[in-house]
Amino acid sequence: MKSNESAENYLETILILSKKKPVVRGVDIAEELGFKKSSVSVAMKHLREKQHITVSREGYITLTETGLQIAEMIYERHQLLSSCLIHLGVNEQTALDDACKIEHIISPESFEAIKQHITHHCH
Repeated sequence: MKSNESAENYLETILILSKKKPVVRGVDIAEELGFKKSSVSVAMKHLREKQHITVSREGYITLTETGLQIAEMIYERHQLLSSCLIHLGVNEQTALDDACKIEHIISPESFEAIKQHITHHCH
């Protein structure tokens, strides 16, 4: 997994958790991803340095504007690609796993073309 892909996964996870919980903490992210809290702490330090998140004194993690943009882009890709694969008859778990891989490497141009196709032909 490339570090950029890893960062995108963390940002997406923070976004998803923020929709479910009033506050997001490192322990919540570790639990959600099945990672050690120490690994999550290192990742949060990198995301903070890149100004993708802020962390309050209480340890509450919030996405910055740039972090939110990245997280929403990845989340949209994940949702669209996984639902498309499921629609095509792919097993749900396989579709989710594959969407997670594709969402990080697909170009904006290719994703936009797929999105336009699905919007016009699959609904």
